[in-house]
This record gives sequence, structure tokens and C-alpha cells, in this order.
Amino acid sequence: MKSPKGLITPDEAKELNNAYSERHELISKDITKRPDNRSSWYSLEEIESFLAYAKAQAKELGYEMDGIRIYCGAYPEEKEKAGYSTSFIIPTTSDSLGKDGGGSSSDIIGANGLNRGQGGVPPSANYPQ
Repeated sequence: MKSPKGLITPDEAKELNNAYSERHELISKDITKRPDNRSSWYSLEEIESFLAYAKAQAKELGYEMDGIRIYCGAYPEEKEKAGYSTSFIIPTTSDSLGKDGGGSSSDIIGANGLNRGQGGVPPSANYPQ
């Protein structure tokens, strides 16, 4: 089997995780005032279902989906997961519709994204869990 582009080793994942630790400490100490999420988990079924849905929705909107973009986000203070960091996934396209000519894939305007994965247990758990 051919390795996917961008594959990293467990040691490289630890290095990325450790480099993020200082930012996480600042967020937890100065912003949320409690340990914040460090990860989001989605089942394989959720990811596969979302990808199939996103491809179909992209076609309905007149685009061909070419990938996904993963954004960092945070829940509003008044919601169930008040203030916790999260990540969400948005489908992208390289179609010229709506592109600014920048040469990279653009978010598909009007497409639904994926969120509401399960946070780490506990939320501040490091890699690996």
C-alpha cells in the first residue's frame, strides 16, 4: 500500500503536540480559566458519512469537492460546551466558481461542515490518549 502524502510518525505527532502545549496552557489559564480541549474525535462512520454527504452537496451547489479544510474554533460561552475549543471540517473545491484566483482550494460557500466530535477525556488530555 502506498503511504498517503503528509504522513507523520508518532514521534512527529508528539513533537507537534508538545509545541502546542504552551499555547494550550495560555488558553486554559488566561481565557477559559479551566483545562481546555486539545482534541476532537470522530468515528470512522461519521467521517465516511460526512465525506459522502459533502461530495453530494458540493455537486448540488455546482462544485466538485477536492478536499477538506480543518478549522480551529470555540463554542460560545452560553452553549452546553461553553468556551471549549473545537475543530470543524469544511469541504473545499478548486473550481473557479467563487475563487479569488489565489491558486489554492477554496471553501465551498453554502456547504455544511462537520463538528460536534467528542473532546478528549479529560479535555486537556495530550497525545497519545
